[in-house]
Amino acid sequence: MKHAKRLQTLTLGASLLTLAFPALAVVDSQGGPAVRQMNFQPPVTRIAEQIYDLHTLMLIICLVIFVAVFGVMFYSILKHRKSLGHKPSTFHESTYVEIAWTVVPFLIVIGMALPATKTVVAMKDTSNADITIKVTGMQWKWGYDYLKGEGEGISFLSNLATPREQITDASIKKNDNYLLEVDNPVVVPVNKKVRIVTTANDVIHSWTIPAFGVKQDAIPGFVRDTWFRAEKIGTYRGQCVELCGKDHAFMPIVVNVVSDADYKKWVEEKKKEMAANADDPSKTWTIDELKQRGEKVYVANCAVCHQANGKGSPGTFPALDGDPVVNGPRAAQINVVLNGKNAMPPWKGVLNDTEIAAVITYTRNSWSNKAQENIVQPAEVVASRK
Repeated sequence: MKHAKRLQTLTLGASLLTLAFPALAVVDSQGGPAVRQMNFQPPVTRIAEQIYDLHTLMLIICLVIFVAVFGVMFYSILKHRKSLGHKPSTFHESTYVEIAWTVVPFLIVIGMALPATKTVVAMKDTSNADITIKVTGMQWKWGYDYLKGEGEGISFLSNLATPREQITDASIKKNDNYLLEVDNPVVVPVNKKVRIVTTANDVIHSWTIPAFGVKQDAIPGFVRDTWFRAEKIGTYRGQCVELCGKDHAFMPIVVNVVSDADYKKWVEEKKKEMAANADDPSKTWTIDELKQRGEKVYVANCAVCHQANGKGSPGTFPALDGDPVVNGPRAAQINVVLNGKNAMPPWKGVLNDTEIAAVITYTRNSWSNKAQENIVQPAEVVASRK
C-alpha cells in the first residue's frame, strides 16, 4: 500500500511537470535544429558541405596536435621524473628545436588555410545568378524583393507566424516549429543559383540559413551579398543572428526550395495576389491621405539614411528638410526618387506609383518644407516612368 501511494505521488508529479513545461516535449524542426543535435545541420549546398568538411578537418588536426603535445609532455614527466634518478638538463637553447617549432606550425597553418581560403572565395562569387533577391532586415521582420530572374517584381514582408499566446503563456503547447515559422516564406527553385543582396533600414541584422552555409549581415546604408544553390527540395529555417533589439528572437527565416514547375506556379499565384492588392494609380488622393501614407513609406524606407527628422547624414545623405529639390518643381524630385542619385538607389523597382507619390508629398509638407507644388498624384509618377 505504501509503495502504491508513492507510485501515485510520482505519477502525479510527472503529470504536473508535463503541464507546467509543455515546451520540453519538443521534436526535430523540419529544416531547422534537431533535438540533441551534436553537429551542424545536414548540408544541402556545396558550400555548406565544404564548411562541414572543413569543420571536421580542423577538429581532427586540433585533436592530433592535442594528443601529440600532451602525449610527449606526459611521457617526459613520467619517464624522466626525479624519483627515477633523472637530473634536469642544463641546456637552454637548440637551433634544431627552434627551427622545428617554427616550420611545423607554419606548415600546419598553410594546410588549414588553403582549403578554407578556397571555400571563402567560392562563398563570395555571386556572379551568374539565376535569381537575385533583395533582403531587407527591419525591427522585427524581413522584407523580400525579387529583383532579377523569374519572379522579378515580387515583393512581400515576412513576419513571425507563431501565435503570440504561445510565447507569453507557458502552459500552451508549442508548435513543432516554435519561433521558426513565418507567414510568407521565401520560395526558390531547386538547383538554381540564388543571389541574396542584404541591407537594413534601422539596425544591423544578419540573414542566416545553416543548411545553406549562408550568413550575411544586413547593415543600414550598405549593401552586402551572398548566394546559395540548394540541391534538395524541402523547407529550411534560420534566424537573425545579430542582436537587433528586444524582439531579436522573433525574426525567423524560412526558405522553401521547390521544383521548377512548382516555382513557376508560385510566381504566377504571387503576381496575381499582388495585382489584386495593388493600388490604383489612376485614383486621385487628398493631401492628407497622401501625407499619412507617405509617412509610413518614409519611416520604412527613407528614415534610415535621411533620418526621421529629415536632417540627413552629414557627408553621406543630404538633408531633406529645406532641400531645394524637395521644395522645387515636382518633376525633379520624382525623377530623383525613381532613378536615384549618387548614394541614393533607384526606387522605381521597389515602391509602387502610389507609394512614391505619397512619400514625395510627405517630404514636401513636413518639417520646415513648404513647397508651392505640395502634392503629387500617382498619375504623375506613372507619366514620369514613361
